[in-house]
This record gives sequence, structure tokens and C-alpha cells, in this order.
Amino acid sequence: MNYKRIITVQDISCVGQCSATVALPVLSLCGFETAVLPCSLLSNHTTGFDSYSFKDLSRDMVEICDQWKEQGISFSAIYSGYIGNTTQLANLQKVMDACLEKDAIKIMDPAMADDGELYPGFDCEFVNEVKKAAAKADYLLPNMTEACLLTDTTYTDNYDEVFVKGLLDKLSAIGCKNIVITGVSYSDNTTGVVVYENGVYSYHSHEKVARSSPGTGDVFASVFTGAILKGNSALKSADMASQFVVECLKETMKYPQHRYGPVFEPVLAKLIEIMK
Repeated sequence: MNYKRIITVQDISCVGQCSATVALPVLSLCGFETAVLPCSLLSNHTTGFDSYSFKDLSRDMVEICDQWKEQGISFSAIYSGYIGNTTQLANLQKVMDACLEKDAIKIMDPAMADDGELYPGFDCEFVNEVKKAAAKADYLLPNMTEACLLTDTTYTDNYDEVFVKGLLDKLSAIGCKNIVITGVSYSDNTTGVVVYENGVYSYHSHEKVARSSPGTGDVFASVFTGAILKGNSALKSADMASQFVVECLKETMKYPQHRYGPVFEPVLAKLIEIMK
């Protein structure tokens, strides 16, 4: 078994449990060398604080990629999260073209929307560019809102299994190989993930924790990536990721004033057990 080097492409919040701040420790714990290509630098999380500073690193992304290419640095897998604009999406493609090994695994969390709304600063043009990038992913990890946006489907929180399967069919039609839709709930007491892998549909439900938190999608995607790279199926990887998210949210409930990400650090030891 080769020692895999992963590259994660997303923003860095200097304070805040999200994006690269989550991906780096989680993937490292999973046993993989993890490199970071930041596309934006924020002083702190955008949720839970009154203000934040923001620096666009689009130009830096190109310079870093050029250096890697010159040094012959390559990666066994790429996991992309929050990408801030279309220029950064284009730079993501440059990295994939220049720095990935043959048969490298491409995992994409199209982090751009939630609760039926796009994040601030995004528009239909951005969604269309994300759709092009998503078509090249080996594993796509949208939430329900993102799945609707990528398939030009009107969002609703009143859906059934037929509606969700329709989203999977549409995502598959644009080229997505394997799909995991997160936050799919068919009952009041549970939530879960829908998995479409090699043409097979599955649903994994788990306990719905009363406390929600920004950044749980980043925790899920990071654990999922680690589990996939360990050779697990998409369904098993989604199960592992869901288990850890539940543990993180239960820990976060102990800190009512904590508003800028899931408290995952104290329960990292449980991830080791989940990954066995």
C-alpha cells in the first residue's frame, strides 16, 4: 500500500472550525499526508462573528501550482470544498491537470448553498461553472439545496424518495460518477444521506441531533474522503462520516455559546475507532 498524498483545495479561516481547518487534522488522522491549497484567507469564520477580513488568493493558487509542477509534486487524490469564485474554479482545474497522478481520486463538495439559498456573493453563472466542475468528480457531495441548484430543480423542504431519486438521476446525467446527497430526512427524528454508487441507490439514516452548526458539511466531507481513500465503499464511507458528525454535534451541545463550527477536536479519538 502506497503512502498517499492528498491535496485539499478550499479556504482557510484562521479562527473557525470549517474548510481547511477541519480537513487538515481529520485527513491527517486518517493516515494521509495532506497538502493545502488555500483559495481564500479569512481572519475568522463568517458565522458567529460581527465581521471578518477576506483575502482572495486566486493569483497565489496559480503560483503555488506552478511551483508544484516544477518540483514534480503530485497527488493521489484531491478534495475540494468552498471555492469563492469562477477564477478559483478555473485554478482548481489547472491543479487537476498539472498535479494529479494517473487515476487520482477526485472528490468535490460543491459548498455554495444551504436552506434553499445560495451563499452571499454567488449567482447563476457561478452555479453553471460548478456544474461543469462537478461533472468531472469521482465523488460529488452536495446537500439538498446544492443538488437542486446543480440540476435546475426548484428547491423544496417537502420532498419524498421519488423526488430525491430524481435529483440523483439528473446529477448522474450531467456526468457525476458517484453521488452522496447529505441532509436527506424522511422523518422528524432522523436524517441521513442518499448514496448513488456504480448505479446503485442506497439510503443511510442516522440520529437527528437537536444542535446544528456551520462546518458540519466540511467534517462530513473530510471523513468521507479519508474513508474512501482507505478503500471503503461510498455507502460505508458515508456511514462513517455521519457517525462522526453526530459525535461532533453532541460535543458541541455542551457549549451553547459556541457558534463558529462543530467542536470536533475533543472527539477525534472516536474517529479512530470509527475508522477501524
